[in-house]
Amino acid sequence: MAEAAAAIPLVVVLGPTAAGKSALAVDLAESLGGEVVNADAFAVYRGMDIGTAKPSAEERARVPHHLVDVCGPEERSDLARWLALAEAAVADIHRRGRRVVVAGGSPLYTKALLEGLSAGPPRDEAVRGELDQRWEREGADALFAELARVDPAYAAAHHANDRRRVVRALEVHRLTGRPYSSFHTTDGVRRAGYRPLLLGLAWDKEVLHRRINARVRAMFAAGLVDEVRRLRPLLSPEALQAVGYKEVLALLDGGCDQDHAIYLVAKATRHLAKHQLTWYRRWQDIAWLPGDAPDLQARALALARAHLGE
Repeated sequence: MAEAAAAIPLVVVLGPTAAGKSALAVDLAESLGGEVVNADAFAVYRGMDIGTAKPSAEERARVPHHLVDVCGPEERSDLARWLALAEAAVADIHRRGRRVVVAGGSPLYTKALLEGLSAGPPRDEAVRGELDQRWEREGADALFAELARVDPAYAAAHHANDRRRVVRALEVHRLTGRPYSSFHTTDGVRRAGYRPLLLGLAWDKEVLHRRINARVRAMFAAGLVDEVRRLRPLLSPEALQAVGYKEVLALLDGGCDQDHAIYLVAKATRHLAKHQLTWYRRWQDIAWLPGDAPDLQARALALARAHLGE
């Protein structure tokens, strides 16, 4: 009982992309005397502002945000690095007597925060060398097809051209017989140090798709093409996995016109939303709220206050 009492309470706002997570997280943090911890894999990169739909300058001025703009676009940022920074941010916010509100964008990142991380087996140079040779000989698509067969969950979250991650995932499977995704978290066992309330934003599928389409058009109108053009020489392989950036690069290379690029980005974003919702269906303790409810903020705040004992 003492361990549970010492656990840090978290309010975690979840939902598919374009659901309104950032806005609700800011409202809750402002009302609760809290600060927002970003759980989006790509908002960590400086300069990737439009394409990642970062919290606006106004939202970030209202309450402090953590893990936004913490590394350059040329750097490698992965789950382990993010988790270490997130754990430090949560501890610091709690130590200062503030409330922790997590804005969940990447389900795997939120899962790692709530459950912890297991690294998997150490690198094996012989197996790694064999896979690297196959990559050169057979190409990215062949190895990615194998990954999709042995670890569909991990494949769904990554791009076929992400050589480092594809090779590592196949290496782990070869060494252990287990999918790499099974090592990423502790299989549903929540960490004793946190006591989370999960608030999910639910939308009708067609309405959500309209919101996504409108957001993508707004991104292009706000200068997404110029943002990608400016960042292009700097983007690390990890940063390039952000939805929208590869499609705009194809536009810049003359592979399509802007209308088709908008279509491709919207399509990829809808696929991302579907993938996120698939993740969230595994979690049975999410309190789902209608994203378009007129009293959304009041309902979410009431649940948060009850969870925090206020």
